[in-house]
Amino acid sequence: MARRSPVSRAASPRRSAAANAKVQQLESSTDQPGDTTLTTNHGVAINDDQNSLKAGERGPSLLEDFHLREKITHFDHERIPERVVHARGSAAHGVFQVYKSLATLTKAGFLTDPGRETPVFVRFSTVAGSRGSTDLARDVRGFAVKFYTDEGTFDLVGNNMPVFFIQDAIKFPDLIHAVKPEPDNEIPQAASAHDTFWDFISAMPESMHMVMWLMSDRAIPRSFRMMEGFGVHTFRLVNANGTSRFVKFHWKPLLGVHSVAWDEAQKISGKDPDFHRRDLWEAIEEGKFPEWELGLQIVEEKDEFALGFDLLDPTKLIPEELVPVQRVGKLTLNRNPDNFFAETEQAAFHIGHVVPGIDFTNDPLLQGRLFSYTDTQLIRLGGPNFHEIPINRAIAPVHNNQRDGHMRQTISAGNVSYGPNTLGDNQPAQATAAAGGYVTFPEPLGGTKVRQRGASFFDHYSQARMFFRSQSAPEQQHLIKALRFELGKVKSPDVQERMVRHLAQIDKELASSVGRALGLTVPAKPAAPPNHSIPADGDPKNHQHRELADPTIVSSALSMTAHVPGPIATRKVAVLVADGFDAAGVAALTKALAARGAAAVLVGPHVGQVVADDNKGYAAAFSILTTSSVLFDAVAVADGPGAADWTRDVDAIEFVKDAYRHCKAVAASGEGIKLFRAADIPVDEPEGDRPADAATAVGDRFTPQVIKRFVTAMADHRLWAREPGLHLPI
Repeated sequence: MARRSPVSRAASPRRSAAANAKVQQLESSTDQPGDTTLTTNHGVAINDDQNSLKAGERGPSLLEDFHLREKITHFDHERIPERVVHARGSAAHGVFQVYKSLATLTKAGFLTDPGRETPVFVRFSTVAGSRGSTDLARDVRGFAVKFYTDEGTFDLVGNNMPVFFIQDAIKFPDLIHAVKPEPDNEIPQAASAHDTFWDFISAMPESMHMVMWLMSDRAIPRSFRMMEGFGVHTFRLVNANGTSRFVKFHWKPLLGVHSVAWDEAQKISGKDPDFHRRDLWEAIEEGKFPEWELGLQIVEEKDEFALGFDLLDPTKLIPEELVPVQRVGKLTLNRNPDNFFAETEQAAFHIGHVVPGIDFTNDPLLQGRLFSYTDTQLIRLGGPNFHEIPINRAIAPVHNNQRDGHMRQTISAGNVSYGPNTLGDNQPAQATAAAGGYVTFPEPLGGTKVRQRGASFFDHYSQARMFFRSQSAPEQQHLIKALRFELGKVKSPDVQERMVRHLAQIDKELASSVGRALGLTVPAKPAAPPNHSIPADGDPKNHQHRELADPTIVSSALSMTAHVPGPIATRKVAVLVADGFDAAGVAALTKALAARGAAAVLVGPHVGQVVADDNKGYAAAFSILTTSSVLFDAVAVADGPGAADWTRDVDAIEFVKDAYRHCKAVAASGEGIKLFRAADIPVDEPEGDRPADAATAVGDRFTPQVIKRFVTAMADHRLWAREPGLHLPI
């Protein structure tokens, strides 16, 4: 692995004062390498860390051994409660910089000064699984960004999907209880394919849009670096004049949005359950810094009700064809954490951490989350002072009258801890709006206190239908297969039937295809699916589905295949080489990949030196036994007399067969083509034209033409047309 990139530690003129301050803050809390002396937690030098203090060489340990007691006590308390959701995560430091001032939209300083570089800490995560689960579970992914701004900390806490399962936070505990392992047997881990989840979902038609996203390829991303992020909720931006506009936040990855195949995801979970975490770490270590652009969808106050759905409904998105996404700035991750626990694990995000110029709406899911985040940190991080942990500390000066509590670090002098006061000259003083004080947008409110939802919240299927019909044929097929798999794991026929009834409201062909796999027949005129999210005393007639949006609308932004071809930067290509391989051809392929920012990785019959036809030894990073094609983006097999041996190697055959099955770009030259034939990969004569579902590039040598075809195919990410049965009726 490459050495740690020398990024961000020393003060940099490219960073803002705030960014340098955050680095220095973390530096002061970081153990530095070098000649150090072992000490207790209080700085007492330790003479012997190998033996406890005993009464004689074979006697009992003594209670007075303060070092033993401190060391064991700390070890006994090293594990803190994991997050209830988003327990398995990975994170990195970076910076954000706006392209041009957005002062007409907001008074938030980090969005109005293009010369300012704001430090950030970003955590990615799965949702349902525990800390020890796999990265490749079918799941929502968290995308939380902590901006350390000069005006305070702003946390943009989102997911890689723009909508959510429920409309009101009061249902959040029920959702999580349903999706977590079932309480009687703690099975299954990190999976939604079980009865309790689908029982809950089938009783909540508002979840149908999110179900489409969860069953799509978005739920198994290729990497965090190739994953979109969304703020989910509708927020407000408020400018210095007090003018408010609605906003949806987006993160657009510059490497494109890509997924893996479901079979591939399951195999990666066995080969490398840390696949996403390792990918993020290694990319940063190698200086291939992940980048996203911040996108905004702006809706004027006067247009709040003009879109055909309710902006406050978190189960809805704004189609980009209706409101384009404005790309306004860039997020770059450029430094890995120094300590996973101290930074990644102890990072505390909170949707309520906003700065002047950013405000909330009355989204009922958002409102509940405002309470939940603080409450959970009190238990997980030991008390009310979690904001003093270095990774959570604001850059902006902190002055208030809060005191004491578990793990208090700030030493506040003086005898005044209240306000107003005269003994302390009324300090700390309130900030005026002109001086940057946070002022809540004065939204007019009125109405009777009720436990109800607006009628506009009962459009449950139109956007689910839009999402499904916006997918390409391969993506639709994958979604159908996912539903067949998940619902096939459900033991309750009633739950299966309810779900098929919901699917019939979305798309009849979708419902029929899933129903056939479950042995269910979809009625020609299916009865309205049940909606159990109705108050006990409510009138069911007031809680039925209302079709508000155009049922025929599609949005190309919802399909990942609509955004290819794209860059192949940071992609890794496995190049199978055996003794006597074509050194010049492999060098040409490696050079061509490097010119596009991709990397060739040699895989040999053994690790270490493999001798090429130029009699030089080349280091193979992996052997065919220590890696798998599921861990690479494409595969090439080099020519050479030793390549014929691959045809007798079961692991080599499986290696290329999996790559082809998972629709990856594959190439071979000379003797390497025999491995394709041994794996039943269709090839025709070298240098000939290949149909879309055959090998992407073969030839006597890795010629410029072969290499061009290979690289071009990689830019398409996957050749989904290769999938068997794609053109059969769904």
